[in-house]
Amino acid sequence: MSTYNQPLGGNDMPRFGGPATMMRLPAQDTAEGLDACFVGIPMDIGTSNRSGTRLGPRQIRDESRMLRPYNMATGAAPFDCLQVADIGDVPINTFDLKKSVQIIEQHYTDLLSHGTIPLTLGGDHTLTWPILRAVKDRHGPVALIHVDAHSDTNDHMFGETVAHGCPFRRAHEDGCLVNDKVFQIGLRGTGYSPDDFNWGRDKGWSVIPAEYCWHKSLAPLMQDIREKIGNTPVYLTFDIDSLDPAFAPGTGTVEMGGLSTWQALEIVRGCAGLNLVGGDLVEVSPPYDPSGNTAMIGATLLYEMLCALPGVTRNER
Repeated sequence: MSTYNQPLGGNDMPRFGGPATMMRLPAQDTAEGLDACFVGIPMDIGTSNRSGTRLGPRQIRDESRMLRPYNMATGAAPFDCLQVADIGDVPINTFDLKKSVQIIEQHYTDLLSHGTIPLTLGGDHTLTWPILRAVKDRHGPVALIHVDAHSDTNDHMFGETVAHGCPFRRAHEDGCLVNDKVFQIGLRGTGYSPDDFNWGRDKGWSVIPAEYCWHKSLAPLMQDIREKIGNTPVYLTFDIDSLDPAFAPGTGTVEMGGLSTWQALEIVRGCAGLNLVGGDLVEVSPPYDPSGNTAMIGATLLYEMLCALPGVTRNER
């Protein structure tokens, strides 16, 4: 019998039964002894349009029951070599966003002290800022792969500097990022000024708009990104609204002309070989996802992040 935790198999318990954890993995209270962990942040108090992402972690876990342990495309076998568990949700203060940011940072400081790699089920995109603060304390400034329809570099929203449109400006101000190794992929739509996407460019970030990605494989882009990042610790943050709403309508701020699901897979699979120290999948809003497909895509991309982590074995074809 394997010494590593295994997802509960569909032949041992019907897919519609069993524990309500990510991939029906064992649950534990802390990250002690884990190489990687799934953790939820059920938060939508940082959103500016449609709410509902507080329900995202639960729905992602529910849809993840269909995932199986072996990646048939890449040969990755994460549960053959990593100890993984679902450590539950961060107990945010749902009435106080600023307090929740403090809670998240402390929670991740504690779990990172165990040497684990956190994969986060969101939750609105505000949550990435406090995670990056905790990651900086553990690893120093990191490279960033940010997949999103929006740059999320607003200085403020309705006079507030903490919101889901501001996390990467705040992370920059806090010295969390290696500026020449920040990549924003999939930005598109309308803006408040002609320079909305130039704030990051002015800091040395690479901005790859959605239009650049149309009708092509993103494998060459990811090869170039891997070469530029090298061995620098890197964090991957994936906003589900980076995908076209034809694929992922269940989110708060949809924009037409987005990425496809196969491009999303190319991006996440293209992170294999990097020194990934964490990742998140944010902005799944179940009230706008009646089929469950958006949450299913989110669950699959989180599994693909797990498959891309350092040290994951790959069964050769």
